[in-house]
Amino acid sequence: MKLDHLGIAVADLDVALEFWRDALGLELTHVEVVESEGVRTAFLPIGDTCIELLEAIDDSSPIAKHIAKRGPGIHHICLAIDGLQSKLDSLNSAGVRLVDNKPRPGAHQMNIAFLHPKATGGVLVELAEPGDKA
Repeated sequence: MKLDHLGIAVADLDVALEFWRDALGLELTHVEVVESEGVRTAFLPIGDTCIELLEAIDDSSPIAKHIAKRGPGIHHICLAIDGLQSKLDSLNSAGVRLVDNKPRPGAHQMNIAFLHPKATGGVLVELAEPGDKA
């Protein structure tokens, strides 16, 4: 298991890139729209992890709801793991509250699932593994 990325909710991806890419000098390696999540994402590697900027593409997006309630800022942390479904089953059996009982498609051809913040001390945790493993 390793830290894969930090997800940051932003109101405007292009404006956010002015800071993360242009001012800080991080390399933008990937921009993708994930229709099923209602987001446009941008990935900027930093060390062994990435910053993932998340912009809502419609008002029903979880990111739009997050920004409306809490404002822009850190949205989630993502841990890269092997055996995502097995881990979800184990966590569920242990009584850990899950957002997702089954993996679903995410950015970067990853399968993802979220753990509920009420089970993690208030932090939205995403678990992810390459899409060909689920």
